[in-house]
Amino acid sequence: MSDRLNHECGLALIRLLKPLEFYQKKYGSVSYGLNKLYLMLEKQHNRGQDGAGFASVKLNMKPGQRFMHRERSANQNPIQEIFKLANENLIKYTKENSKFKGDIVNLKKNVPHVSELFLGHVRYGTFGQNSKDAVHPFLRQNNWMHRNLIVAGNFNMTNNNQMFQDLVDLGQHPKEMSDTVTIMERIGHFLDDSVSRIYKRLKKEGVSKIDASPIIAERIDLQKIIKKASKDWDGGYVIGGLIGHGDAFVVRDPAGIRPAFFYKDNEVVVVASERPVIQTVFNTDFDEIKEINPGDCLIIKKSGKVFTKNVIKSNSKKSCSFERIYFSRGSDKEIYNERKKLGKLVFPQILESIDFDLENTVFSYIPNTAEVSFYGLVHEAEKYIIDLARKKILDNKSKINDDSLKRILSFRPRIEKVAIKDAKLRTFITDDINRDELVKHVYDITYGSIKKTDNLVIVDDSIVRGTTLQKSILKMLNRLTPKKIVVVSSAPQIRYPDCYGIDMAIMDDLIAFRAAISLFKKRFKVDALKEIYKKCVQENKKKTTQIRNVVKEVYNPFTDDQISKEISRMLKDKDIDSDVEVVFQSIDNLHKACPNHLGDWYFSGDYPTPGGNKVVNRAFINYYEGLKVRAY
Repeated sequence: MSDRLNHECGLALIRLLKPLEFYQKKYGSVSYGLNKLYLMLEKQHNRGQDGAGFASVKLNMKPGQRFMHRERSANQNPIQEIFKLANENLIKYTKENSKFKGDIVNLKKNVPHVSELFLGHVRYGTFGQNSKDAVHPFLRQNNWMHRNLIVAGNFNMTNNNQMFQDLVDLGQHPKEMSDTVTIMERIGHFLDDSVSRIYKRLKKEGVSKIDASPIIAERIDLQKIIKKASKDWDGGYVIGGLIGHGDAFVVRDPAGIRPAFFYKDNEVVVVASERPVIQTVFNTDFDEIKEINPGDCLIIKKSGKVFTKNVIKSNSKKSCSFERIYFSRGSDKEIYNERKKLGKLVFPQILESIDFDLENTVFSYIPNTAEVSFYGLVHEAEKYIIDLARKKILDNKSKINDDSLKRILSFRPRIEKVAIKDAKLRTFITDDINRDELVKHVYDITYGSIKKTDNLVIVDDSIVRGTTLQKSILKMLNRLTPKKIVVVSSAPQIRYPDCYGIDMAIMDDLIAFRAAISLFKKRFKVDALKEIYKKCVQENKKKTTQIRNVVKEVYNPFTDDQISKEISRMLKDKDIDSDVEVVFQSIDNLHKACPNHLGDWYFSGDYPTPGGNKVVNRAFINYYEGLKVRAY
């Protein structure tokens, strides 16, 4: 993606199912779980570089012994920092107490993270400050072991203000309004309630307070707790939690917006945001890893029993298609093939754009995340050329000689590495004029790779704001002096804000929206936009479940092609000599390429939760009123 875009966070959970002595004997380390967690977070560092954290819970600790520990960092290289600290604690203790080096009981008592249960998180901040205090996991502490709660997640809620008020109505006093705190406190409320109810029943049965503790741990019903807590959640989420006595859970939203996968054998249970993470770290097969179904909660009891239960009635599955296009690593077997198909399916539009002149067309890609789609495009171009060659040979069998046959068979798509990103160049200058000049040079070009008679086709995975494309990439490619620059987005036009975890919250930031507004103002009276604004205001006064997306009315008068042409016009500055055309994937082709991930609200405006419609209307209201703020 040429524009920088923050997005969904990454989650990792590990529960060791054997005693720690087992891992020490088999793998030679008391830090087996800690080391695996480190690898799982490193393999998901693409999902969050603003901060990282993890927490651990020790099982069966005696009163007076710490059973929960946490490390967090929002500094540069946060993953390395938190695990370096954890390992240094172990090294320091064993060095000072060498006689206890192999003593699991002593190490578990005295060294943080010599534990059986871990929850880790990498964060991209889409809201609020990127400080250590904003980094997951969050802790809710209590002297009752069962009421201690650790929470981390990959989520955004559209109705956080209402959830906050619900907590206040319950008599709570949340310390802040972030959705992480409101979710943790809501789960904590029903956890407290469950523990109290179980204790009261045990008291009536004559069970002493001290004897009640292990029975409470056994009887806590996480399915009921999460079902009550999540009743009014509206958003995309995968939320993981640890309870102080050793239970754990991971719950996924009912539309399956955010991804979650798990694996279990007789040694471990693990959960991650991406499947290849588990495959690589635990050397397991694709088919052994399961997806947590939408609306389900994976529950791991302290006893080691593992099961999934539905806690929220699942609706139509709308898994985020941006995961497939861009966010998730392409090392997943399915994602790799889907990205190749995205490149393949957009090829017919490219042929029309270059007037079928493959002989004078060069194909390339920017940035590296578009590489797999580029392969799919090139393979389709090769197939097209082979079909042309076959037809030529069959139609001219009697006239073909050795030279003409060589010419026909040697024709291939022209592929060049026309741009290389200068990773060391940083746009640190603050004034707009000089910063824009510096941005032009973020990429280096390969001089001599293009002729003046050539079309240059550049593949990008998606175009969000268009800023880098306009101020840097197009100006840089123009120095190659091609006849025409065709920028190909393997994703459709991004028309609507996201409210489930991707940093696309402000309407006016989206180049497709600005293009539609430009067309709208040319075709209609000025008052027409004001009418849409009034409709948005009135619509958002309705009950959330009845609100419709009014902003679609901005796009309805225009075809996809008209908006694409307006985007092309807007992105071509006056100092660009080459013709410029932007080609977008169609939504229908997106669904063909990613048939199991139909979440397309940022393209179509069809939000998977009621809160999405309220957010998009609010985003337009903000735009019309000139407010550069998030709509949720």
